[in-house]
Amino acid sequence: MTAASSANAAYVARDLAHVWHPCTQMKDHEQQLPLIPIRRGAGAWLEDFDGHRYLDAISSWWVTLFGHANPRINAAVRAQLEKLEQVILAGFTHEPVIELAEALTSVCPKGLNRCFFADNGSAAVEVAVKMSFHYWRNSGQSARRRFITLSNSYHGETLGALAVGNVDLYKEIYQPLLMDVITVPSPDCYQRSAGESWQQYSQRRFADMETTLAAHAHEACAVIVEPLVQCAGGMRMYDPVYLSLLREACTRHRVHLIADEIAVGFGRTGTLFACEQAGIRPDFMCLSKGLTGGYLPLSAVLTTDEVYAAFYDEYVKLNAFLHSHSFTGNPLACAAALASLSIFREDHVLERNRALAQHMGAGAAQLADHAHVAEIRQRGMILAIELAADKASRTPYPWQERRGLIIYRHALTRGVLLRPIGNVVYFMPPYVVTPQEIDLMVEVAREGIELATCD
Repeated sequence: MTAASSANAAYVARDLAHVWHPCTQMKDHEQQLPLIPIRRGAGAWLEDFDGHRYLDAISSWWVTLFGHANPRINAAVRAQLEKLEQVILAGFTHEPVIELAEALTSVCPKGLNRCFFADNGSAAVEVAVKMSFHYWRNSGQSARRRFITLSNSYHGETLGALAVGNVDLYKEIYQPLLMDVITVPSPDCYQRSAGESWQQYSQRRFADMETTLAAHAHEACAVIVEPLVQCAGGMRMYDPVYLSLLREACTRHRVHLIADEIAVGFGRTGTLFACEQAGIRPDFMCLSKGLTGGYLPLSAVLTTDEVYAAFYDEYVKLNAFLHSHSFTGNPLACAAALASLSIFREDHVLERNRALAQHMGAGAAQLADHAHVAEIRQRGMILAIELAADKASRTPYPWQERRGLIIYRHALTRGVLLRPIGNVVYFMPPYVVTPQEIDLMVEVAREGIELATCD
């Protein structure tokens, strides 16, 4: 098909000799799942070395907001490259990092006035977790050293981020290396009873969190959540009321709230940040992925003046936050992020996305009656189709059957990049996608679902 053809094959052979790919059983690439070497990208499309094109329906792991090779972001990075490519951020600063910190603090929930930069999403979670713990230590409450998290949550794969997540596929093997956390049942609305609304279910599930906070507030640093959508956990979703209740309870129990907006921020859920839909301000907000429009690794943790003040002291007190990365606040990445934010401002992106999301939802709704589609759920520009062996009981297909792989492989033959999470087919396209391209995504997904469930 693709990798077996002449132009692609040479690159595949060279790759398999040395490259170890992420989140992959490498033996698959030698047998049933040939690699696809990409030569170029433009807009919502990728092209391999044989000229085959693929509609990037998942924004290349949820990062490419405004398409590949976006001319405006290209220009911003190119201009910055001619001036300054990198400088240490300890003791030095530069214009792009200052402008980006100003821009982020102006668009994030009011009161998040301090911006700490890192290089990827997992690092941002590590920063927030360490900063929360260190805040309580600097405040004389060293007994606070535990974190509260939701079942089915995902916050990254470095050890601290892995510890506060709860997807066994990633976490189980490393459990002996991880800190002990307190896990509360998720408000995931896929589990709601027949006739129960998302809001009702999310409110009911909050009782678990309230009980946990009452019992453990004295030893807890923070609660960490993915607002509204647990992405790596299968695009499971819940109602904003849960966040409203959580903010109030964290304030009452004097426990920090960490909002991991790494995947859901920058317009994915319909608002610039998911927390806006609950009208809340977390104590820490973690950002990455779409922050640079998908161009370069960069992350940021936004926090309050109160948190900042706990670290602000004389040197001899040794209260400073000693976390760093060589490329912290890289000027090229900051330039890309500033260009991405300017596109949001100038092009009325959120308004356009509402129409695109409506079109995507209407198209996917045609699959609702399929015998193995248990649920279609959507939050803004994220849409998920959950497959089940038995629709009535929602009995899942055994993971060993790899039904999603059938859909993935079929989609490639039709020129669409889908990457199902287990039994969940999802769309998270770049914001430059057209209604016609959405129609193609939906049609190819329908065909793939038919193939994967036809036994």
